[in-house]
Amino acid sequence: MSNTDFTHILTRTVDELSEAKSLEGLFHQHRDGTPLPSGKALKEIIGLARSILFPGYFGKSSVNTRTIRYHIGVNIERMHKLLTDQIMAGLCFSCHDSEDFDPNECRDKACDISARLIEKIPEIRRTLATDVEAAYNGDPAAENHGEVISCYPAIKALANHRIAHELLLLGVPLIPRIISEMAHSETGIDIHPGASIGHHFTIDHGTGVVIGATCIIGNHVKLYQGVTLGAKSFPLDNNGNPIKGIPRHPILEDNVIVYSNATILGRITIGRGSVVGANLWVTEDMKPESKVVKKV
Repeated sequence: MSNTDFTHILTRTVDELSEAKSLEGLFHQHRDGTPLPSGKALKEIIGLARSILFPGYFGKSSVNTRTIRYHIGVNIERMHKLLTDQIMAGLCFSCHDSEDFDPNECRDKACDISARLIEKIPEIRRTLATDVEAAYNGDPAAENHGEVISCYPAIKALANHRIAHELLLLGVPLIPRIISEMAHSETGIDIHPGASIGHHFTIDHGTGVVIGATCIIGNHVKLYQGVTLGAKSFPLDNNGNPIKGIPRHPILEDNVIVYSNATILGRITIGRGSVVGANLWVTEDMKPESKVVKKV
């Protein structure tokens, strides 16, 4: 191939890739003062959050009772700064085309939301402690709580989820979903930040679990690997477009157990104390204390 031919190919390709029609829906036009969220910064934020939630297990392992206050204080301060920047990026992304956009007002709002999330961390830790307890009590192979915190993918996924869920409740766009997808990539557990999950929740093994955006999960619920809490096909509006934002995922009441590779679809209720056996397809309500299994 001659240099002339090669230059022609490059020029033609660049022209084609730069056409407005080709970029439709795929191009985010940068505007001064409106940064995009940073995956690197969000990864650091999650690392800091885990070290605050589980000191000594994540972050610096040399922390002790004499240095714990300093350790948490430094990490909280750093987390607040980074989180403010990333929340601002998320807010800027969502209102990028708005004529009323004010970067200074956006930063003030981001700083306030970041502080409110920091304020929630003690409560998040208390809930995660119940998740650790549930994982330990539910797995005879677990030697101690430290092993659960250090090794079990469900704890990492739930730490991300409980932070992402609070950010979503605080009105932060985009960032919660990124944090959830980080856990998905790390653990194979896919929990949408919109899902509401009670205390003492555990996922045994974890790989392949999917929990949809409008799921409501009660207390003392246990899932096994491969479980899907999903939606049926989208209902369509009069123009044939999917109707979004409606409750479409299951409700699992307290003390429900769902075994591996079960699929529960639609806005149905799995009653308190019920058991869903492995490899089942459930699309109807289950009464409290009921059991459905696949007989061989």
